Amino acid sequence: MNAEKPYNLSETLLEILACPACKGKIEHVEAEEKLVCRGECKRRYPIRDGIPVMLIDEAELPST
Repeated sequence: MNAEKPYNLSETLLEILACPACKGKIEHVEAEEKLVCRGECKRRYPIRDGIPVMLIDEAELPST
């Protein structure tokens, strides 16, 4: 992983995005290159080549 992140997610985009599973708010976790649902389901969506992959089937479920 590069020291610099190869992409830039705007604050406006993050405000608009919602979790496709539960419609909860999304938070960008830069260190893990993931978008994390802060709503009910807590799914973690990957960012690949600077593009958020907001597909339920691609998301990681929260560890219990």
